[in-house]
Amino acid sequence: MDGSTTKSLTIANPSETNLTSTVLDSDLRTLLLTAANTDSGTSTSALALARQLSEMSSGPVLLVDASYSTNNLSQQLGLQKERGFCDLLFNTESPPLLQDCIVQVSSLPFHVLPNGRHTHNVERLNPETLRPLLKQLGTQYRFVVIDGDAVYSAADTLVISTLVDGVVLVVRAEETRWEVAQAATQRLTQAGAKPVGCIFNRRKYYMPKWLYNNL
Repeated sequence: MDGSTTKSLTIANPSETNLTSTVLDSDLRTLLLTAANTDSGTSTSALALARQLSEMSSGPVLLVDASYSTNNLSQQLGLQKERGFCDLLFNTESPPLLQDCIVQVSSLPFHVLPNGRHTHNVERLNPETLRPLLKQLGTQYRFVVIDGDAVYSAADTLVISTLVDGVVLVVRAEETRWEVAQAATQRLTQAGAKPVGCIFNRRKYYMPKWLYNNL
C-alpha cells in the first residue's frame, strides 16, 4: 500500500544508543522496543532505530506498531484506519493478507505495519499465532523493529518479548529510575526474553556535548 496521504512525521534521534554494532548481528532480525515506564519515548526511539537500520543495512526494514497507546505510531502517522498487526492476529472471521497491511510511507525509508483496525480489548495475544507471523516477517525483512508498550503496562509485551530475537529497553533520562529499569530488565529475562541493549532517550546536556565526548 502506498502511504503518500499519511502524515509527515519528523524522526528525532534518541540521545544515546549502544545498538549500532550489536543489532547488525546476523542472528538478530526481530527486535522489540519497550520501556520500564510509559511516556519514555519508545515510539520516537523505534522510528529512529528503524531509520538507522535502513541506512546501515542492505536489506529492507519493517517497523511494526504493537502498541495500544492512544497516541501510538499509527495515530502519529495517520494510519489508524489501516489494517495491520491486530487484524492479522485477532481477526479470525476475515483475516487480511500480510501484503495488504504493509504501508509504504513516502517520507520514511522503511515499511510500516500499523496497529490495525481490530479492537483489542479482552483477547490475549496467543504465542502460537504470533510466532508464525514473526517468522514470516523475518524472512521478508532484514530487520523487524517492533514498537511495544511498557513492560508493566501490557501483558502482551512479555509475550512478544519471548518470541523476538532481542529486546531493547528505552530509558528516559532523569525520569526512569535505575532501580525500575533494572527490575524491568530482570522481568524480561525471567520471562525468557533476550535483552540486547538500551536506548538512553532525551538526555539533557548541561555543558557542550563536545566536552562530554572528550571527558
